[in-house]
Amino acid sequence: MKKIVKVILAPPIAAVFATGGLLGWLTATEYKPAPVETVAVQSVGENASLKTGEEFTVLSWNVGYGGLGKDSDFFMDGGKNTKSADKPQVQTYLNGISDTIRENGADLVLLQEVDANSSRTYGIDEREQLGSPTGSSAYALNYSCPFVPNPNTLIIHPLGRINSGLYTVTDGIRVDSAERISLPCPFSWPLRIANLKRCLLVNRLPVEGIDRELVLVNLHLEAYDDGEGKIAQTNQLRDYIEAEYAKGNYVIAGGDFNQVFPGSLEAYPNTHAENWEPGVLDEKLLPEGWTLAYDLTVPSCRLLNQPYDPADTAGTQHYVIDGLILSPNVKLEEVKTVDAAFENSDHNPVRIVVTLEK
Repeated sequence: MKKIVKVILAPPIAAVFATGGLLGWLTATEYKPAPVETVAVQSVGENASLKTGEEFTVLSWNVGYGGLGKDSDFFMDGGKNTKSADKPQVQTYLNGISDTIRENGADLVLLQEVDANSSRTYGIDEREQLGSPTGSSAYALNYSCPFVPNPNTLIIHPLGRINSGLYTVTDGIRVDSAERISLPCPFSWPLRIANLKRCLLVNRLPVEGIDRELVLVNLHLEAYDDGEGKIAQTNQLRDYIEAEYAKGNYVIAGGDFNQVFPGSLEAYPNTHAENWEPGVLDEKLLPEGWTLAYDLTVPSCRLLNQPYDPADTAGTQHYVIDGLILSPNVKLEEVKTVDAAFENSDHNPVRIVVTLEK
């Protein structure tokens, strides 16, 4: 009888010890960034300062780490897969992403979900392909974990090692400095240890002839929280950019808000809320004079419950959750969501043309 009991109890006891060991290791290796960290700025070639009164372009794009193109789904959105592409497919997606960035000719590029060394993208340093041959760049991790378990099965079909973040690139434009500003994390232990540590990547760009600067903020706010995390992070973003504007600076903040922009639910009603439901960006978020730059004519994101089929309107869900915020001294000339047909990412890029007022 004792032998039978031992045989019966051995697997669950081993599982308990294995789980405890995994949690202990992940706790000991948890990524714990400081509230504010200096980020290295890499510069290549001769870089010019921005000028007041002259138009320039900004492009913001969540590139889905080169693993979430048209053939991909994702288990957190109602799909099946934790790793949605093999290495050749990742490279194909990256080639398409870099081609789209080049074709749209932006002066300043804000990219989200750029992997530096992750299992899901086979160790590829995506910065090498997505950077600019001339200009400045800065990178800030918002996800770093040596092993991300599958929340349903732990070690069966895990996400594995992840090192991913925000990447800001300029085309021949000078950047003086960059910082990583931590945002509040809505998760407690143990969910926190293998989860994202969201942040703002702040780049400071000089403006020729004046002592003010452009504060360029790259962001990717919370996705899979209960809503309170998004609100807290959005409020911190608002306070930060308002303080910079109060100093006399120009401010552009852009990225993936994981919140629908005003009017987008009317354009793209959420018929798949059981899979994933974004937050709602408060129309009263900013004081008078600030601009929310977004485009409702083309969706900026699609649900990853299945590979993308634009003809399957019943099975597909679209959103407008990507855009930019401009301070009152930045004039919006044009905003357009580039229709990249979700070929290489589950997001479309958003491109704006702006002018710094004198």
